[in-house]
Amino acid sequence: MKVGYITSEYPHPNVKHAAGIATSIKNLAVALVKKGAKVTVFVYHQNENKIIDDEGVEIHLIKKEAYKLFTWYYYRKHIQNYVNKIVVKKEIDALEAPDWTGITAFMNFEVPLVIRFHGSDAYFCKLEKRKQKFKNFMFEKLALKKAKAFIAPTTYAGIETAKIFGLRKNKIKTIHYGLQLENFENNEPKVYDRNTILYIGTIIRKKGVLELAEIFNEVLKQNSNAKLILIGNDASDIKTGEKSTYKLMEQTFSEAAKKRVRYLGKIPYSEVKEQIKKAHVCTFPSFAETLGMVTIESMAMRKPVVNTSIGWAQELIDDGINGYLVHPTEIDKYANQLVKLLNDETLCAQMGSAAREKVEELFDIRKNANINIDYYKSIIS
Repeated sequence: MKVGYITSEYPHPNVKHAAGIATSIKNLAVALVKKGAKVTVFVYHQNENKIIDDEGVEIHLIKKEAYKLFTWYYYRKHIQNYVNKIVVKKEIDALEAPDWTGITAFMNFEVPLVIRFHGSDAYFCKLEKRKQKFKNFMFEKLALKKAKAFIAPTTYAGIETAKIFGLRKNKIKTIHYGLQLENFENNEPKVYDRNTILYIGTIIRKKGVLELAEIFNEVLKQNSNAKLILIGNDASDIKTGEKSTYKLMEQTFSEAAKKRVRYLGKIPYSEVKEQIKKAHVCTFPSFAETLGMVTIESMAMRKPVVNTSIGWAQELIDDGINGYLVHPTEIDKYANQLVKLLNDETLCAQMGSAAREKVEELFDIRKNANINIDYYKSIIS
């Protein structure tokens, strides 16, 4: 099996940007290589043209180009021509691309194209209840029309995307993202910093961070020893125009809360895992995800998680068994679940152990890689 992935992000020092999409692609790419597949990753919008070998994955950096007119069209054709050249040279069987921004709109490939629903702009606009630019919608719709099949990381993401774009549900296969579980071991789950609540993700409204500030205010009223650690890039706020969403959080925190919050910004991935190990409880009150990699990473490391109750999260967590699900707007209820965990070490241990079992069952990349291979084979046969 020879597979190519088209993406704007990938976890490598030479790549400009890497977030959740990048992590999920690398986890799968490396797992496929270990199973004997040949994997080529095409990373566009880069600073240079370069070919890199990383853990058996061949990475092609494609330099960002500008044109006098219609860069959005001509750069897509540039990517198309480069990818097709390598497809023929490497005898690649199938290509995969994300739905975000409809990058493959106006592209035609020599082999079947699969689009994975990492989250289109239209999908996130629907969840956030905001208007999407018509151009963005048309690019994404055109890209989807050109694909032979689709993969959704959760059934919820598949159903919602099908509704938005009028896709046939029988062309959508749910395949969860996966983790290399050996990289997420926690052999001392009872060793952690007491009363520490950890959030990982962009500091942005759609992730529920403004609600998290209110939630933490309530937590402190019940547990004055609680601490909140935030990790991730700060983003501008689309609703108010404020350049820093963290500033909006600061305005929401009580005076007591401000003294118990540490914002670490963006830190190396290895340090993120250490912060997960040190956390007492992890929390992700998001309004908009397709799955949420940090949730399953935290669960893999035996951490109790209080998560949003919206759609996709119900496929990750069984409420009350391997985590808690609460809508982010239910401030008091959300705070109460966090406090319950902070105050009960036995409950944390039980929930953390059950969380690991759930991840081993559904999100082991070795198992999920086989499902991907079988699906790719089904669309090229």
